Amino acid sequence: MAGVGLVGYGILFLIRNFMGFTELGLSSRQVGGTPQQIRRFSPDLYEYVGHLHMAVSGLLIALGITVIALAWYGIRRGQRWALWTVLSSAAVALVVVIPPHYAYGLGTVGHLGPIYLDALLLVIGTVVAYTALPRGITSSRSH
Repeated sequence: MAGVGLVGYGILFLIRNFMGFTELGLSSRQVGGTPQQIRRFSPDLYEYVGHLHMAVSGLLIALGITVIALAWYGIRRGQRWALWTVLSSAAVALVVVIPPHYAYGLGTVGHLGPIYLDALLLVIGTVVAYTALPRGITSSRSH
């Protein structure tokens, strides 16, 4: 579910770039102006921010697809490396992404809420998957 959430949020993020420009949960007060004001101030800056929105969207969607694939084809088959790969990649993303939101006054519930919800789903899924993983797997082949 966390992977599906990431894909959905990435798609929403991409749509917001073209239909509203300002990210979900942020107002013109937090970003220093309306999309029109920003575009008038600097068309190049407006396009640069738009390009960043699209890049972040692509990375969110890609991470979501990766989480889904690792969960479906690795974790469900009892492969611990897949579980730890999902958890560590998401943790790295959160550690890098979350702090600047608060440092720059962008840490609103409407903006970060979906990411926190997705992180909670990921933690719950990790705990459920970890407890269901078989212990002490040995190979049936002799060496």
